[in-house]
Amino acid sequence: MNATLNSNITFIGGGNMAQALIGGLLARGLPTTRIMVSDPVEAIRQLLQEKEIQAVDDNVKAIKNADVVVLAVKPQVLGTVLKPLHGLFEGKLIVSIIAGAEIETIAALTGTDRVVRVMPNTPALVQTGAHGLYANENVTTKDRDLASQILAATGLTIWVNSEAQIDAVTAVSGSGPAYFFYLMESMIRAGKNMGLDEKVATALTLQTALGAAQMAITSSNTPAELRKNVTSPNGTTQAALEVFDRAQISQNIQTALAAAQKRSQELAHELSDSTKTD
Repeated sequence: MNATLNSNITFIGGGNMAQALIGGLLARGLPTTRIMVSDPVEAIRQLLQEKEIQAVDDNVKAIKNADVVVLAVKPQVLGTVLKPLHGLFEGKLIVSIIAGAEIETIAALTGTDRVVRVMPNTPALVQTGAHGLYANENVTTKDRDLASQILAATGLTIWVNSEAQIDAVTAVSGSGPAYFFYLMESMIRAGKNMGLDEKVATALTLQTALGAAQMAITSSNTPAELRKNVTSPNGTTQAALEVFDRAQISQNIQTALAAAQKRSQELAHELSDSTKTD
């Protein structure tokens, strides 16, 4: 965390993900004086100021003394936000957590290609995020270490070898929490249908999800091996899994993630086109 502690970090956009990163950085010892946030929403600025975070509504002022600028705005306002800042990022590392914003797009808008692209996910809000990162050859090893430290404040960081793989990261972990929530919803509904009180079905489902994830993380066995370990021949688990297999659940999940990857690619192209014309 030493490199981060010596860096001035500005967030353009102070929404939930930015606040999650800020909370993680503060928990790891980054002084509030090293953080600045620019956001047009007064309520967000007041909330941050209550935590002794410098918060302004002037992007130019916010990035002036920054070593690192974290872009955390909504994709649809990317061009509007960055075009007035073109040429002001000299000597600064840009870390973008904007979904669909390719490095080429950000470079064109900012005038620098010293950019780390990140695909975070929402469990970062509870410091259990999974972040995929990519940087091209213009980003130094020191820059990569610094970006890793910033994102590691809220969870796991994984570097991928090509920017195209960010679309796969988006499909697996970026959208991934929704898949697990979907399964939880279905299990809770099934429990209710079988006569359990909703609170009981919910508590059992959520604790089971937590326990299964923790076992998968800490065990030397693969998820496939863990599944086999709890599947007794002709038992209850096997009965359920046979239904999954007949419905081709595994194949459907793979098809679904491929659809998410394709949509991620489409959104990147749409964003690139919109920032060229707006």
